[in-house]
Amino acid sequence: MFRYFKSKFGDNMLFFWTYLLIFIGLLLLFSASKGVFMREGFFLKQCVWLVASTIVAIFIKKVDYRDFQKIAPLLYLIILPLLLAVLFFGKVGGASRWIRLGLFNFQPSEFAKLIVIVTLSAYLAEKDVKRFPVFLVSIIISGIPFLLVLKQPNLGTAFIFIVIFFAILYQAGASRLQMVFLFCMGIFSSPILWFVMRPYQRERILTFINPMRDPLGKGYNLIQSIITIGSGGFWGKGFLRGTQTKLAFLPEYHTDFVFCILAEELGFFGVIILFSIYFMFFKAVAETISFTSDRFARLMATGILVVFISQAVINISMTMGLFPVVGIPLPFISYGGSSLMISLISVILVGNIRENSLMF
Repeated sequence: MFRYFKSKFGDNMLFFWTYLLIFIGLLLLFSASKGVFMREGFFLKQCVWLVASTIVAIFIKKVDYRDFQKIAPLLYLIILPLLLAVLFFGKVGGASRWIRLGLFNFQPSEFAKLIVIVTLSAYLAEKDVKRFPVFLVSIIISGIPFLLVLKQPNLGTAFIFIVIFFAILYQAGASRLQMVFLFCMGIFSSPILWFVMRPYQRERILTFINPMRDPLGKGYNLIQSIITIGSGGFWGKGFLRGTQTKLAFLPEYHTDFVFCILAEELGFFGVIILFSIYFMFFKAVAETISFTSDRFARLMATGILVVFISQAVINISMTMGLFPVVGIPLPFISYGGSSLMISLISVILVGNIRENSLMF
């Protein structure tokens, strides 16, 4: 089997680690559905999204990643109206983040992350970021989607745009003065952001600082999350035997808090296994960045890597009370078709880079 994956997908086993994470995610979602295929519905929906995402990934695998550099402006012009449409037609469950497509919901902000990565990378691949006009255009490319997503409101995803921007600019060779300027601008604008936030977003931050200020209200999710993780001990309670999720003490256990299911049922041992798989996955993407000779490929792969790392770190940290609850999915594991599809497409792009642009 090892030889098959090596010959099929390359030495770094990128696709092997990807689908191993997806398999773990499906197991956790099956457990979240209380071990019944039809109950809750999200397990079967995720399976459908997996099939659809794999078909799309197979198609994209046949496309040279350099073609995305050529069509980057077109993709950017397509995603902006979709982000704008969400503000007017995207009400699902009280938040303007999804566009309903029959039985499924489409989340443009997930696709916007990758499109901003591709567009910013395509622009800076042929420009000197140290020139002020180039630096200013880079801010605009990232800033428009950032503001539209922040308006939804989706503070977590908006924060990811900032991470993408900083990472790609740094990889593109931005000067120390530019990076310091951006950092200071972020610090000084943070009080303004506080007043722009919705009341429930400010409450999340205050609850993060002190969950016990409202233990039966805003702090309930975080308190139950910490209890769920701690109850797993070293070996866990066993697959399908988690009581916090089965008895519905923990809300949103199939999306934002899916990590808690693993910690409760598989314990600290299972958490270490998951961390190890993520490490191997991140390492595989980082190797591609290190050895590619194409500037566009290096910038794009950098953006993809920091999205995966930041989402994993933020999601796990917020379940443990180390970061405010902001609604960031755990890559390949949390329920969500848009997130799964765009994550798989991102992996395909990294795989294409490895196959077509590595220096040997």
